[in-house]
Amino acid sequence: MRLLLFLLLPFGLFAQEQLSGRIYEVDASGKEIGLGGANLVWLSTDQGTMTDLDGNFSLDYRPEYKQLVISYIGYKTDTLNISSSNYLSHQMTADDASLNEVTVSARKKASARSSIEAMNVIRISEDELLKAACCNLSESFETNPSIDVNFADAVTGTKQIKMLGLTSPYILITNENIPTIRGAAQTYGLSFIPGTWVESLQVTKGAGSVVNGFESITGQINAELRKPKTDKPVFVNLYAGANGRLELNTHLNTAVSEKWSTGLYLHGNYRGQEFDRNGDGFLDVPIAQQINVMNRWQYTDAENGLVSFINVRYLNDEKQTGQEGFDPDIHRGGTDVWGSEIDTRRIDVSAKLGYVDPDLPYHTAGVQLAFSDHKQESYFGLNTYDISHQSWYANAVYNSIISDSRHKIKTGLTFTLDRYDERVITTAFNRIENSLGGYFEYAFDNLDRLTLTAGIRADVHNRLGFFLTPRVHARYSVWEGANFRVSAGRGKRSANIFTENQQFFSSSRMINITNAGGPIYGLDPEIAWNYGLSFSQSFNLFGRRADIILDYYRTDFQNQVVVDWEDPRQIRFYNLEGDSFADSFQAEFNYEPFERTELRFAYKFYDLQTDYRSGTLQRPLTPPNRFFANAGYQTQRKENGGQWKFDVTYNWLDNQRYPSTVGNPPEDSRPEFSPQVNTVNAQVTKVFTERFEVYLGGENITNFRQTDPIISADDPFGPTFDTTLVYGPVFGSMYYAGLRFNMN
Repeated sequence: MRLLLFLLLPFGLFAQEQLSGRIYEVDASGKEIGLGGANLVWLSTDQGTMTDLDGNFSLDYRPEYKQLVISYIGYKTDTLNISSSNYLSHQMTADDASLNEVTVSARKKASARSSIEAMNVIRISEDELLKAACCNLSESFETNPSIDVNFADAVTGTKQIKMLGLTSPYILITNENIPTIRGAAQTYGLSFIPGTWVESLQVTKGAGSVVNGFESITGQINAELRKPKTDKPVFVNLYAGANGRLELNTHLNTAVSEKWSTGLYLHGNYRGQEFDRNGDGFLDVPIAQQINVMNRWQYTDAENGLVSFINVRYLNDEKQTGQEGFDPDIHRGGTDVWGSEIDTRRIDVSAKLGYVDPDLPYHTAGVQLAFSDHKQESYFGLNTYDISHQSWYANAVYNSIISDSRHKIKTGLTFTLDRYDERVITTAFNRIENSLGGYFEYAFDNLDRLTLTAGIRADVHNRLGFFLTPRVHARYSVWEGANFRVSAGRGKRSANIFTENQQFFSSSRMINITNAGGPIYGLDPEIAWNYGLSFSQSFNLFGRRADIILDYYRTDFQNQVVVDWEDPRQIRFYNLEGDSFADSFQAEFNYEPFERTELRFAYKFYDLQTDYRSGTLQRPLTPPNRFFANAGYQTQRKENGGQWKFDVTYNWLDNQRYPSTVGNPPEDSRPEFSPQVNTVNAQVTKVFTERFEVYLGGENITNFRQTDPIISADDPFGPTFDTTLVYGPVFGSMYYAGLRFNMN
């Protein structure tokens, strides 16, 4: 790796200079808003570029280039005199001269795909997140068709997400590109990140970048957190739901000095009411409380090209569920009343340091460090499950270019160490995993036609051995407004079979592991290839902007830890003996029929098949067909900041295959397929001023409720008790209200 860096550095020293910067507007409150899609061209040349969604840009600079022309629809075209490659920050102003003839407005889309990146990336902004209550990260995808949100079981209220038909363990979930939701946090970790802490999300379909590790298979979800330097000094969000949930979020940010800023982020939620709407004797949602505190520090020294973040977070989360009347002080460990408690304590410490060469801005370097200590103590009836997971992570990355800015490179080293201590009923499972790896990624960027990203990483792992991880993504502009993408990549991961499948503890199933001599629970690691094709086309429809996106992805498993629950008396884990694949197709249509109105439609088809020991079967509880529709409208913002916002989302899920219940008595059996599911979510927001707004919403307004979600609910300690056969909402409709207040 050192030799590779030594050979490549000279190219960067003689590389084409770059002019970087940001183009923005200032709204009525004085807030800077980046203008995505602004055009920048050197006068009397064909050399130029376009800003990204946040208004940032980078383009070639030569001393003979003297004037830069910046244009954006509805704004005055500016011609700037440029004499150096120093960072450029420029504010655009509205073209008032033309307002007496025609009004032209531009509004940043709440959710958009990049038209120039090689990877298939969907960027979800704060505006999109606010379309729903967004209490935590697991609830942040209700208005996005690329992520599926499902309930894991009928008692814990846990929501799980899927991408390309596969569950979250196959998705790399990161906070500012540091892996976060992994290991012990897989099942409940998404509920540990409050929605108000998130500034934006980037959803990448496909294998992703080698820079972020070797574990991702179907994609990556990266959450960018709010920055103390740019977040509101004071922000308060209050929420109350008809399911008994109360929530408070508070952000307190201040500048300590010219270069240091800090933020204190406080989150608390509480649910103390018991609900059993379907009358099965079990709580529909758990009694719960959570305290979540983060202190975030930001250091910015633009003159010397330094920026860093330091985060310290503490979490305490407690859940209690089960039959009505369950008292843990009386009933725990007995067979009179079935109950469950899940108590989690977690500490996270992370730091990021980045350097940008002020004279050569294409030379950057960064270091990421993270530590987490996750402890969960839980029981489900008579089944005990405790896990302690300590994780260390370090990543160093260097960026430069070869010859000119069209040829970019990234290279670096990654170290991880994970220590797991588990108690499963009466058996202890302990292990340590560590890995050291290096990576190199090359990107070719010709904005007019072709963008290519190709990378490879080599890792040495104490349990998985030495292996290579190749990945490639390419985008080609076929004609105006059209982009064709291809991708291929390999992923490898350890399957944490217990923490990733905790829902099965809420059943009477026996655990059966077929030990094949592998390094993790006697099982081999999971290895899969992901291949993707995507086509997007932007066009005008009746004079308004529209686009259509077609995505096809296939995940082929070379090895998989099969989770087999086709026998209602047991849950079996064993290595794949045959084929397993997941085909995913999505067609999406976006349209703006009127000013400040957005429509989004999507159809998805899944074909997930696995060779079980009982034969080749479709993956259970995965609808082969899904339809999604979303409509949003905003009124014109008034001079005092007043505005109305409306949003509604419709989801239809096809019949889902139940796992086999053959062998159960008739009253505890299920048919081959579930009914179809129709749900509607809606929210109305009234913005009174720039500082204050209220919102009112409803989830599952159609009041769809799965009947008999728990098998043998009247005999929870009997042989057929099972809470895992959930295909839709258990609680029924739920309404909520809240308010947001901030001080600029």
